[in-house]
Amino acid sequence: MVDLKHLFSPEGPCAAALPGWRARPQQLAMAEAVERAVADRQVLLAEAGTGTGKTLAYLIPALLSGGKVVISTGTKALQDQLFHRDLPAARRALKSPVKVALLKGRANYVCHHHLQRNLADGRFTQRDDAAWLQKIARFAETSSSGDRAEAEGIPEDANAWHYAVSSRDTCLGSECSHFKDCFVMQARKNALDAEVVVVNHHLFFADLWLKDEGVAELLPACNTVVLDEAHQLAETAAQFFGETVSVGQLLDLAGDSKRVAAVKAGDFPALRRAAEDLARAARDLRLVFPQNPLKATAADLARYEKWPDALKHMRAALDDLAKLLETQAERDADLKNCFERAQNVQATLASWQRDDEPDHPRVRWLETTPSSLLLHATPLSVGAMFGAKLTERAQAWVLTSATLAVGGDFTHLKTRLGIEEAATLCVDSPFDYPRQGVLYVPQGLPAPNTPEFTEAVVNAALPVLEISRGRAFILFTSLRALDKARDLLEAAFKFRGWDYPLLVQGEAPKNELLARFQQAGNAVLLGSQSFWEGVDVPGDALSVVIIDKLPFQPPDDPVVAARIAHLEKSGGKPFMDYQLPHAAITLKQGAGRLIRTETDRGVLMICDTRLADKPYGRLLLNALPAMTRTRKLEVVERFFAAERKGRVAAPAGGK
Repeated sequence: MVDLKHLFSPEGPCAAALPGWRARPQQLAMAEAVERAVADRQVLLAEAGTGTGKTLAYLIPALLSGGKVVISTGTKALQDQLFHRDLPAARRALKSPVKVALLKGRANYVCHHHLQRNLADGRFTQRDDAAWLQKIARFAETSSSGDRAEAEGIPEDANAWHYAVSSRDTCLGSECSHFKDCFVMQARKNALDAEVVVVNHHLFFADLWLKDEGVAELLPACNTVVLDEAHQLAETAAQFFGETVSVGQLLDLAGDSKRVAAVKAGDFPALRRAAEDLARAARDLRLVFPQNPLKATAADLARYEKWPDALKHMRAALDDLAKLLETQAERDADLKNCFERAQNVQATLASWQRDDEPDHPRVRWLETTPSSLLLHATPLSVGAMFGAKLTERAQAWVLTSATLAVGGDFTHLKTRLGIEEAATLCVDSPFDYPRQGVLYVPQGLPAPNTPEFTEAVVNAALPVLEISRGRAFILFTSLRALDKARDLLEAAFKFRGWDYPLLVQGEAPKNELLARFQQAGNAVLLGSQSFWEGVDVPGDALSVVIIDKLPFQPPDDPVVAARIAHLEKSGGKPFMDYQLPHAAITLKQGAGRLIRTETDRGVLMICDTRLADKPYGRLLLNALPAMTRTRKLEVVERFFAAERKGRVAAPAGGK
């Protein structure tokens, strides 16, 4: 067994091969725990505070193990970072020739069939689609991977990508004329041949776990599975163990059926008319509900009088299209694909309408967006399914994140994921939080559920923004509060003559907003859920994180409400067992945006006085980094005054 102490020592291979690396006892402790888990084929739950270097702590023992390793991350951005930065670093340190592969979902790779078909068809929804699609075609001619993330000069969110990729529904598989040149198939072959494969959680559940695609053999073949950002697993698993039918899915099916019918079944006009009927019925279904976004359980839908007839009409249109597609399916692979898609939607819709099964409790609910409607069936618990997989065969499973436990206790995670036996490890961040940061909970703010709360948050934030000279994230628990705060802050900035750029989630892609934030150096960014985690802004550009409320899940959310009711029915304590631990982990994620390196300094301001006033506030406080705590604005003033004088001194004052 390789001596990890030497590898991670100040004079060891990591120090020699990796510029800027330095020895951290927390990193070594985690690496040793991973080494034991891999050797004993056990489950390890490892919480590693920010700055631990957890990626190298699991990569190095995993690479040394000699077996096949699958590593899954929370997002594609983190997946790319792991593959292009962290894995090469680990291989350099070990001088390892291990073969590695990056595998993404099929929508990330150019599909030759759909690209060529849509270029020839020439029907697009946006004016610049044709020009972008020509550029995508040129990229596909020279690319070895077809990965859209590597297409320089073509935005990843360009609408034209919709015409250049396939989905699980629209892929023709081995019947495709481009099957031998398929980028997806090549990526999968590389993954099967590699010793280390990097995926993301969505792909992990959809392809590797649920075996929806052609790499189902990847998971059983590996010795070690590492699930990074593991705090996301329960929610991601619930999406994939559930079922969804959407108006968008129906419109895509109708549109594709109409296009294919025009080219491949022009002598059968009934097919085109049936596709048009389904499109109309799907749009009519959305129009049953108000324009504003809505979430409602299936039981709540009775109050919408037009709902039953609209659903019945849509199902009839779907059935009619499916029958006609069946008569034409043998004529062409695209027609056959449309027929199979129609059958799958029929089955999912029928399942959604069935009553719940006692063995697998789920909540059936509806969600609307401005342009679509989605019917979901979400399991109330994924524990039985997830926990069974961990003990299915002799493999090591490493679940890690900066936020897994609540006060060192992994009960919440174990319960949600059905984990009975596991080794656990909590390693603290190496950062000097009392010196580097202040936690400020202002006094005198109204209760978070009052109409005047958001205005009070803005009024309390303004003096802090003046002291810090911008350089802040303001994170909200709802989009409604974010919108209200934006209007108030715009007026306040104008009144005070401040020139701090005000950046707002939704006004531009996330990566573009973050780039503008860092470049400005004095910006204020307003964000909701997507900015609470996975955002890394080291340095002085981010010196304040303001959080409006404790991030309790909304109790009127259909899935949350159903889980609470299910816990109550089974004798549990929903608040202490589910809602409070979930809020603690989410709060810790939001707070983690502030201090990203050993030289960062900043103020975390939480405007929810329940943190200080309620008995459960102590548990939430203990989940946060050990910053100097205060309820006085003057402590914040002294902290930034010390920064401007070039001193890094512990802030005076305190409570």
